[in-house]
Order: sequence, then C-alpha cells, then structure tokens
Amino acid sequence: MRKIILFLLGILLIVGAYFLGQFIIEKNVRKRPVPEKVVKTVFVETVQNSTVQIVIPANGSLVAKRRVELFAEVQGVFKTGNKLFRPGQEFRKGETLIRIDASEHYASVQSSKSNLYNSIAAIMPDLRLDFPEVYSKWQSYLNGFDLNKSTPKLPEMTTEKENFFITGRGIISNYFNVKNLEQRLAKYNIKAPFSGILTEALVTEGSLIRNGQKLGEFIYPGVYEMEVALSKSYASLLKVGEPVELNNIDKTERYSGVVTRVNGSIDPTTQTITAFIEVKNETLKEGMYLEANLNAKEEQNAFEINRNLMLDGDQIFVLRDSILDVIDVQPIYYSDTKVVLKTIPDGTVILAKPVPGSYAGMLVKPYQSDLKEISSSEKQDK
Repeated sequence: MRKIILFLLGILLIVGAYFLGQFIIEKNVRKRPVPEKVVKTVFVETVQNSTVQIVIPANGSLVAKRRVELFAEVQGVFKTGNKLFRPGQEFRKGETLIRIDASEHYASVQSSKSNLYNSIAAIMPDLRLDFPEVYSKWQSYLNGFDLNKSTPKLPEMTTEKENFFITGRGIISNYFNVKNLEQRLAKYNIKAPFSGILTEALVTEGSLIRNGQKLGEFIYPGVYEMEVALSKSYASLLKVGEPVELNNIDKTERYSGVVTRVNGSIDPTTQTITAFIEVKNETLKEGMYLEANLNAKEEQNAFEINRNLMLDGDQIFVLRDSILDVIDVQPIYYSDTKVVLKTIPDGTVILAKPVPGSYAGMLVKPYQSDLKEISSSEKQDK
C-alpha cells in the first residue's frame, strides 16, 4: 500500500512540474506589438492650366556704354591743370583732362609758320608784276596771317599758271607741313569728349609721359550695358527692344533695362549667344554685378511647378482618393528652381511639396486647408 501511495505522489509531482513549467514558459513569451498604420499628411494643389511667361535668368557685370581709354600720342611732362587727374574726378565736356608740356613743339610750329609767311612775302613782288589779277587776294591773306592763331587756308588758285607759280615756290608743301605740326600740337591737350567721370588714372602731375602710354579711363555715368551669355536654344526667342527686369545680388534693388543688341553668331566653344542689356540709373556703378530676367515667350495651356517635384522619366505624383499615383507629363522649360509642364488635365490634384519615401500606391492624407480648397473647386466644377 505504501508503495502505491508513493507511486501516485511521484506521478502527481511529475504532472505538477510539467504544468508549472508550461506556465512559466507562457509567462516569459512576449507578444510582438502590432504596428500602427501611419498615414502621412501631404501638401497638395489643384492644377489650373494658364498662360505661363517663360523667363530666362542671366547675370553679368555692368560696363559704361560710353567709355574712353586715354592714350598719349606725344611725349612730354604732365603739367598741373585746374583739376587733379585722379579717379572719381568729374569733368565737363570740353574741359582739359591732361595738359602736356608742348613748349618745344610750339616753337617748331611758330618757326614753320614764320617760314611760310616769309615764303609768301617773297613772291609778292613777282605776283604784282606777273599776276596782278591775283595780287590782291594774296595780299589780303598776308594781312590776316597771325602767328598766334591757326594758319588760315590758302587762297583758292583759279588759273593753271598761278598754281604752277605758287607750287614751284614750295608754298603748298610749307603750308601742309605747318598744318601737320598744328594738328600734332593739339594732341598735347586732351579734352573731355563728353561730361563724365575719371575711373582710372595711371599717371600723376609732373611725370614723364611717353608716346603710346595709357593714361587712364573716362566714362559717362548713368548709362550702362550688361553682356549676358544665353543658351543657343533661346536664340530665336530674344528680340531687340524686349524689356528686362534686373536686380542686385541681395535682391534689395530692382532696375528696368532693355535688350539693345543680340549677337548674330553663336560661340562655337560654349554654344551660347551673347545679348546686351542697356540699363539707365544714376545709382548704378560700373562693375556692379546684376541678375537679369529676360521674358522669352508665353507658353499657352501650361502649368509651373517646383523642379524637385519631377520624377525620373518625366513623371509627377498625383493624388487619387488619398492614394498616390504617377502620371506622365511634358516638360517645356527648366529653370534653376521651376519647370513648366504641359498635358496635365485641369483639376488634377498634385503634390505641392515632395514627400520623403513616397511611392505609387502610398496612402496619404491631404492637409486640411488643401481639402477645403479641393472640395470648393469640385463644387464649382459641378
């Protein structure tokens, strides 16, 4: 009997241990949590095709439209004038920019003038005897001859004999020699061709100026040109007289310009065409860097979106019943940040901002304000 009782207790102990182990195992097993389904909120917009103005961005630096590089054609010492020859100095039209010492050359001019006067005076007795009919006009020429003024033009010779007589005495050659020296004497004074400002001065008063030496640069402020290089694909779109909007790099100032010239050839190296934009403004300075927006053409029945919304293969995301889908589009023009598209039906709801990790078939939720806009547009369509 005792053995039977011990046998039964052993069986009960084994069964109890088995169930206790199963209980402990079930307690230690952790159930995997069921992941919550996350629906991303996206920004959308409704497509309304319209006329899109294609604007070509360009940039460049300003150059004065009227500018003169000053060079010396004679040699001498730079003499002090009424105004200092310094950058930023303003001169009115006709004012002397540079005055070079011409005392030596002036003496040569006066000597040649005196020789011409003496040559004419020496033939006067012969003219009175042989050509009395022309004596009076040559006498009047001598009476009006002034060594301190520009040499007057010789009297017109009416007969062949008179011409031979005057030429044979060397008067014609002496006259043109004097005029040549007078022309060179004028080069010792460089005058302002227009009212403007000196932007570069390479010499100072008292320095020796040599023939062919660059002296500085003189510009007319207020009217500038900007040279821009554009892709050859826009060659047929650029037109002379087209208005242009310009702004500085900080986009704090705006200016108005106009296309004045378009180069007739394309650069074979860069495959670009050069256009020149004229802008007038007293606040501008030469060398300023500006950005220009050229109105190239108007594209009918098109829509403009951000460039980062474009997918590979010319596709974009659209929203259909809270599910993303893709459609094919036709890009017309790419800028740095925008792209102009066609073939998008009116009323199509597209993404307004890119969504990381988006894919076709993804469940999304439009932003609440966008939902109101979509529902109102749908009611208007109905």
